Amino acid sequence: MTPPRRDFLHLAAAALASLAAPAPASAQTYPARPVRAVVAFAPGGTTDTFARIMAQKLGETLGRPFYVENIPGATGNIGTGQAAKAAPDGYTLLFAFSSYVVNPTLFAKLSFDPDKDLAPVTLAVSAANVVSVNPSLPARNLQELVALIKANPGKYSYASGGVGTQGHLLGEMLRLSLALDLVHVPFNGAAPAIASAVAGHTPIVWSTLAQALEAG
Repeated sequence: MTPPRRDFLHLAAAALASLAAPAPASAQTYPARPVRAVVAFAPGGTTDTFARIMAQKLGETLGRPFYVENIPGATGNIGTGQAAKAAPDGYTLLFAFSSYVVNPTLFAKLSFDPDKDLAPVTLAVSAANVVSVNPSLPARNLQELVALIKANPGKYSYASGGVGTQGHLLGEMLRLSLALDLVHVPFNGAAPAIASAVAGHTPIVWSTLAQALEAG
């Protein structure tokens, strides 16, 4: 199976068909040992959830364990950097999120080169994003939420899974387009961001639909 390093952008079950296809004779022994699947975010988020489903299916299909290792921090840069520096032998996979594409434009220096250090396999999943609020907020739709924020400048904050994630960028687009006085609070993953919103610490959160449904 080539290339030896796998950059799974979101990953989906649809990718399993190509990965599980009959391999050339020279690659039939792969994998000969357990394979590490790196998730650069905290457990419980969309990337982590899908990575665990995919790892299980890959293990069942290819006959060797695929185990998930969560390495959160720096909006995915820490885990991605470690995956990029792993031995190029096909035994380290990266389950990447949109930050893999966005981070090179947000950070002046990265410990990896996404074009040279990682080999993409497929873009397999697209996820709808939603804005959710703690039930204590008197807003039941986006129009009411915007009106509430405008009536209380500087009072409210919103959580996301980290700087540069889809949730962060969508929140900033809303804030800038409507001139809202709203503070962004980044977390090391969507799961802790949603937990903060549920607890009322950051009463607004941007996340994928799957993450929001899990919290509900």
